[in-house]
Amino acid sequence: MSKCVWMGLLVSGLFLCGCKLKYDVGGTVTGLASTSTGLQLQNNAGDTLSVTANGSFTFSTGVANGDSYSVTVSAQPSNPTETCTVQNGSGTIDKAAVTHVVVTCTMPATYAYVVSQLANTISQFSIDSSTGTLTEIEDPLTADGSTPVSIVVDPNGNFAYVANYASDNVTVYSIDQTTGALTLSGIPIAAGTGPVALAIDPTDSYLYVANQSSNDVSVFSIDSSTGVLTSATTATVSVGQAPSSLTTDPGGNYLYVANYTDGTVSVLAIDPTTGALSSIAGSPFGAGTGASSVAVDPTGTYAYVANETADDISAYAINTSTGTLTPVSGSPFGTDSAPEWLAVDPAGSHVFAADTTAVNSLGVFTITPATGALSVASTAAAGTLPVFVTIDPAGTFAYVANGNSASISVFSIDSATGSLTQAPGSPYAVGSEPRSIAVH
Repeated sequence: MSKCVWMGLLVSGLFLCGCKLKYDVGGTVTGLASTSTGLQLQNNAGDTLSVTANGSFTFSTGVANGDSYSVTVSAQPSNPTETCTVQNGSGTIDKAAVTHVVVTCTMPATYAYVVSQLANTISQFSIDSSTGTLTEIEDPLTADGSTPVSIVVDPNGNFAYVANYASDNVTVYSIDQTTGALTLSGIPIAAGTGPVALAIDPTDSYLYVANQSSNDVSVFSIDSSTGVLTSATTATVSVGQAPSSLTTDPGGNYLYVANYTDGTVSVLAIDPTTGALSSIAGSPFGAGTGASSVAVDPTGTYAYVANETADDISAYAINTSTGTLTPVSGSPFGTDSAPEWLAVDPAGSHVFAADTTAVNSLGVFTITPATGALSVASTAAAGTLPVFVTIDPAGTFAYVANGNSASISVFSIDSATGSLTQAPGSPYAVGSEPRSIAVH
């Protein structure tokens, strides 16, 4: 939205009037707890806005065309304490309002959900924020679909989404805000053939599904009140062969898809208004054989791909303006075994790799900040065939799904070195062949 600000000037006895347009600056806040207070945003270190709820925001003072804007967090929320970060926060007004500033708020995870594909179940746990240990909330749910292989929780923590590989659909569960328990919400919605991975954009508006057998990505909009999914106008977008993993950059500008059979990464631009996807110039980009997982660091500067068959990790510098990938010097970086899944800690200091087959470990790699290069830091023994790893939002704990042990390993993370220590009570039993974990 633009605003007309009248300007006057006295010249040779004449008062000349004109209209100088100013444009709104705003965006979306996600992850803010319903009880949180105190979050304040600033634009250009002057216009202050208090935010009390998730959703859209707009600063009261517009910015003139050609002038710069810079959105920052001037005060973090409390009750509970959270950490909020800004993406897409600076630039220059170009004859249009700014609507895609993303403010993401996080706090230590309180719940964990695990899908087990052979047992066809979803295990539910509460998390001890000081130790990372898990306590079962209630008996595992029987999945409302066949062969659940992926689960994500939306950024606001209201809904969980499960991809069911054999029934070609996605189920929606509401999350009880007091207990963390899941309740089925509505009926499953059809995806492509063989859905294997899910990603939600940082504004909590769109869900993307990687369909391994139909070689495409399904696009859905999310109803913020009900969690219900609605297929986009262009319901699917073709990618490479056997897409196996997908993630957005922190600002929700691009979707990165690892294609297993091709050994490539597809990069798709995200329309912030509709969620629609379009391939960028140069996509797909080469990775290694058996590209099984893709992860992006929290600044959106580097991307990493686990190449399962090649036994290595590809590393790329991201052009934040175009989304294009350029291999960093030294890439790919070797691993002890076949890396199946990757996660980057919230500080952007380390990459964690769930190795498979012989090693049965979680590998830790240090990220060189200036280049994105990786160096081996340490390893920790996990269960048999670790296939998935996720890091809690505080960067304190790592959770690993052990595919052939029917268990979850939990590790505390040394923030300085990335080294891992098994948490008390770990590993924890879950259903047969756990495949994915979501923590919230």
